[in-house]
Amino acid sequence: MEVQTLSIPQMKMTDEEFLLMRNLIQSRLGINLTEQKKGLLITRLNKYMRTAGFETFQQYIDHLHKDQTGVSLGELADMISTNHTYFFRESKHFEFLSSTALPQIMTQLRAQKSLDFRMWCAAASTGEEPYGLMITLMEYLGSHYNSWDAGLLATDISREALNVAESGIYDDQGVSKIPVGLRNKYFSKTQEGNWFINNFVRSQITYRRFNLMRPEFPFKKPFHIIFCRNVMIYFDLPTIERLVNNLFQWTAPGGYLFVGFSESLSGIHNPYRYVSPAIYQKP
Repeated sequence: MEVQTLSIPQMKMTDEEFLLMRNLIQSRLGINLTEQKKGLLITRLNKYMRTAGFETFQQYIDHLHKDQTGVSLGELADMISTNHTYFFRESKHFEFLSSTALPQIMTQLRAQKSLDFRMWCAAASTGEEPYGLMITLMEYLGSHYNSWDAGLLATDISREALNVAESGIYDDQGVSKIPVGLRNKYFSKTQEGNWFINNFVRSQITYRRFNLMRPEFPFKKPFHIIFCRNVMIYFDLPTIERLVNNLFQWTAPGGYLFVGFSESLSGIHNPYRYVSPAIYQKP
């Protein structure tokens, strides 16, 4: 007996609804959707909207405007972007951090008689990047780590992604790119066969939901290292320029900004000094 699978017909999106969605996504998420992405947008939202009980895209748009919690906006960001990450992705950045950036900054701070060191992972996703940053910092400082007031702020717009990050639990494939020595040093096996990052590393990271499209950032002190990687690929040039200038404001003098290797700050007013591909420094 042949079993037929019923396909769920896609909901219709009018040109006006697409324009409203595109403007909302641009203003609230910074993501620039062209007319050619209309079909992709409908496909990615179709199942969610039916499950959530929305009968039209206009109803969903109204809901997004009314939701003051930001949860719905984070869900939308998850659906229209790709959260693809892994430990020590774009490894040259971590090598530069350990061999060049950290020695320079630590020497500068010691000369200023300061042991206050701040890092920000601005697109934390499911935690692989912030944990990789903390492991790199701890490996560099070694037994001197506890003498520093060092920690990491990790932010993302997605509450779902942050929940995974805060759990600190990854499967075998998730930790496959971590060198065995580091994996055995900073992770332990769970009874279910997964890998759990140790509590001390987790305790050094503060996770917060944060939208990079905020006109002003609410921080108290600047950061010496900012990783904002593989986010600006979704933005148009004016949005990138606005974000980069906000990041520059919150970078400490001599501090570094790391962006994705598929991203570039060329073509915008950029106050950073170019160091090497995808690495910039505040003079």
